[in-house]
Parts: sequence; structure tokens; C-alpha cells
Amino acid sequence: MKTKCKLKTAIGIVLGLAAFSAAAHAFVGAPISTRFNGDPSPHYFKGRYYLYATNDQDNSGKYWDSTDWRVFSSRDLEHWQDDGSFLSVSVFKWARPDAKAWAPEAAYRNGKYYYYAPVGGDKIGVAVSKSPEGPFVDARGDALIDKARDANAGAEPIDPTVLIDDDGQAYLAFGTRVPKIVKLKRDMIHTDGPIMDLVITGFPSDDPKKKYGEAPFFHKHNGLYYFSFSTGWPGQIVYATSKSPMGPYAYRGVILDYLPISTNHQAIIERQGKSWLFYHNSLLPGGGDYRRSIAIEPMIYNPDGTINEVHPTAPAVTRPK
Repeated sequence: MKTKCKLKTAIGIVLGLAAFSAAAHAFVGAPISTRFNGDPSPHYFKGRYYLYATNDQDNSGKYWDSTDWRVFSSRDLEHWQDDGSFLSVSVFKWARPDAKAWAPEAAYRNGKYYYYAPVGGDKIGVAVSKSPEGPFVDARGDALIDKARDANAGAEPIDPTVLIDDDGQAYLAFGTRVPKIVKLKRDMIHTDGPIMDLVITGFPSDDPKKKYGEAPFFHKHNGLYYFSFSTGWPGQIVYATSKSPMGPYAYRGVILDYLPISTNHQAIIERQGKSWLFYHNSLLPGGGDYRRSIAIEPMIYNPDGTINEVHPTAPAVTRPK
């Protein structure tokens, strides 16, 4: 009986994967735009999907040195509208003159939209708007996270990710090489308590490349907290889980294997019982380490809470702009 049950479960998972992939075939794997963009931060606001990203189209092609962020929107995940550049580092008057616009995050609370913006490698700012498209203004007048000011901010406070838990408590995680986590006050623009190291245990002892690198992402599924991240440069996208948002987290496995690109950055969105993995690659003509393109793939959970590894779909053609 147990064998039959296990077989039925396995068959169900396989059929579910096939159906999910078939349903998503129209757009999975294809870049969402013919523009170069990276570091996806997808959200569902006001009945529409919004995707915030770094603007690789306008960088030098030799570094991640763009100075503004771009937003796209969609009703169905397939047809994306380019809503343009909506925020520049110049909004943050306290930022260094040479500050760059790096991997962002967004959140909604209190009737407002909050945008967490790394400006260079030493500060994270937060902007606020009444609309997901903006205009956004500096919410504080200084940095939310400042390497020089804040104890235990880490060597490079970048790549913010925000989780608002079911009890209303908000958390911010960020950083390279050593992940950091801190509680946020209800206003979403001030920290609440000290910055802590986020502990991840259980990395495979036979693979020294399995370690935290950068690109953290928080989400919660069926009461379990998931913390995914890139292992480095280049990096796999892997994940760990915990029963507490503050950790400790236990390593669980790979979500996305190495791609031919120096960095990767993922985000996961769940809507109407389906989960989607956003990530960036170098598929567009002329693409590369500093000219990235954002793609979407379906993501499937197993009954035990593990995530099936995602194998990128190679599109025959790119999606029109």
C-alpha cells in the first residue's frame, strides 16, 4: 500500500510538472523584453504584476554602472509593458556622486509602496510612493542601511529582500558573503533592533562552492520560511529553510544550476496556486555578464517542502518588446 501511494505521488508530481510547463509554454524561458535588464524583483500590486530591475541597457557594458532602475508591468506574465526608468540614484541626495543603481526590492504596506535601493556597495536607501509606478521620493533623507554607520552591516550591504510575515512583522535581509537580517519597524523605513548574521547550516561538505555568496530572497510557503541565494560568481541558485524567519536555516538544495554568466539573482512569486522563478541570463543577442536579460520559469514544490530543480527553457525566439 505504501509503495502504491508513493508511486501515485510520484506520478502526480510528474503529471503536474508536465501540465504546468505546457500551460506556461508561451512565455517560459524567453526574455521579458528586448532590453537588457537584471536583478528581478517581481510583485503583484493592484491586480497587475510589476517587475523592478536594474537597467543594464544603459550601462557601459563593462560594469554594473547604470544609475537608474526600470519597471515593467503585465497582467498575465506573458505580455510585458516597459513602463520606463522610474527612479534615479540622484533622488538620494546623500548618496556618493559615483553611486550606482544595484539589485532592488519593493514592498507594499500602509497604503504605500516602498522601494529598497542599493546605491553602490555601501548603502541601502528606501524610497516611497503612492503608486507602484512612482513617482518615488526618498523616504528618510539618509540611508536605511549604512556600512560606515551601522554595526554589523557587513562588507557590502547590497541586494535587499523584504518579507512581511503573517503577524505583521517585517524583515530585511541583505549582503554578500555573510547574509544579514534585521527587523523593520511598521513604518518600513526604520530598522527595529540590531543587524544579525543569518545562519545557514548543512552545506554539503563535498562541495566547497556551496556557500552563501549574494542575491538573497525571502519567501514563505505553507508555513515554512525559504531563503534562496546565489552561491557566488558564477553561482548556483540554492535555498535553505527554517521554521523561524530569523533562522537558523538548513540547506535544502539547488533551484537553478550554473548559467554562463558571472552573477545570478532570483526572486519567486506565488499567485493562484502557482509559483514562478524569475532570474537573469545572457540570452539576448549581445548579452553577457553586464548585459543581462530577465526570464521566468515555473517552479514546483514537493510534498515534503523541497523544491524541484528548475531547468531553464531555451526559447526559439525572444519575446517582442
